[in-house]
Amino acid sequence: MRIAIIFDHPYGAGASANIPHARSYSAALLASVMRGLALNHHEVDLMDLHADGFNPVISAAELAAWRQGKTLDPLAADYQKRIIAADHLIFIFPIWWECMPATTKGFLDKVFVKGTIYHEPKPGRPFSHLLPKLTGVSLLTVMSTPDTIYRWFFGNPVTKVLFRGTFRKMGIHKLRWYNYTGMERRSPQAREHYLQKTEQRFARL
Repeated sequence: MRIAIIFDHPYGAGASANIPHARSYSAALLASVMRGLALNHHEVDLMDLHADGFNPVISAAELAAWRQGKTLDPLAADYQKRIIAADHLIFIFPIWWECMPATTKGFLDKVFVKGTIYHEPKPGRPFSHLLPKLTGVSLLTVMSTPDTIYRWFFGNPVTKVLFRGTFRKMGIHKLRWYNYTGMERRSPQAREHYLQKTEQRFARL
């Protein structure tokens, strides 16, 4: 399968090593995911948003184009082509202020254009996606908030935005969420255990 990975962390994909003030558990998860996918000989297409220099802010001209089903940002247009070609999407990012970072939200805003990624038959009616090969979406998040508090007190904001408000709205229902909480408080052995488990999980994709 062709797997497109959307990765969002300011340190970039190379920050998987355990170097203080230059390390990211999100990047370590990315490395584990890619190792697992390689074991099953999947084709991997990595979109490292910060390394690519993706600008998540929509200008007035871009919004006017968006309303006409057009994309002015060439990098966003390139991402669209790569998503359309994918069999599976994987999002990896940290949770900040209980939701995704601004760059991922801007990715959704700029890349998911009506007429390119989805179709809206009539205002107020269900959308349909324009992703002919897509079979599912996986989400990996890293957060400090305890899992039970995030789920029951905050109400899972990230899945409401990315799953219910984006993919389910377009008719894509095979969605999986893997949440890694409090990793900064865990031992090196525990963190490594989760990385190995992640590699094994995506080797079975």
